[in-house]
Amino acid sequence: MSFTTGSLFHQESITVAELFLKLQDWRAVREAVLADNLLQFKTVNTQKRVYREITSRLKTLCVSEALPMENRALKLLVQGTVQEQKQILWLAVCRRYRFIAEFARDVLRERYLNFQRVIAHEDFDIFFNHKADWHDELDRIANATRVKARQILFKMLKEADFLAFDNVINPTLLSARLIEVIASQRKDDILFFPVSPVDVRLARSRLTDRYVGA
Repeated sequence: MSFTTGSLFHQESITVAELFLKLQDWRAVREAVLADNLLQFKTVNTQKRVYREITSRLKTLCVSEALPMENRALKLLVQGTVQEQKQILWLAVCRRYRFIAEFARDVLRERYLNFQRVIAHEDFDIFFNHKADWHDELDRIANATRVKARQILFKMLKEADFLAFDNVINPTLLSARLIEVIASQRKDDILFFPVSPVDVRLARSRLTDRYVGA
């Protein structure tokens, strides 16, 4: 539940990713971030905590620590559209946290596919209780932490533009190049997004047409 540290950290994550692509070394990135307060937090402890959270997510996007320039996901995070950036950050969060990944797959996407377009707080509570039946560590979490986790998760969903202000699921479109990045690493991660199989096939066909046209 350490994702309760914060939400998507959109701009902060881009700052860290840009620095990594330049320096190619996480230790050097940390030193630069902390020395110059690049994340612009008031206290050193907050800066360290947020940096640790951000890098734990961004590292899930790396294909190989030994081949940093092959990390197309990080490059797309830095160079992509705002929509692509938010979607990549959501991908990183899901890869980092199994709880969020399963919520995205089993609640967000399933509701979208079944035309149940609203996600309520009660849906989170039902999902949490179901998981707690199988994971004792969840059952031991304080109620305040549980409420905070729900609050942050819904905030992330809205920041990623998957939910509207009234918790209605927004139609989502993944770009062909984002789908390519996902497929080149772990193709099943497409299930973290509220998109239909038809949407995925269309995007992949556009990607194929682009390569053929080139």
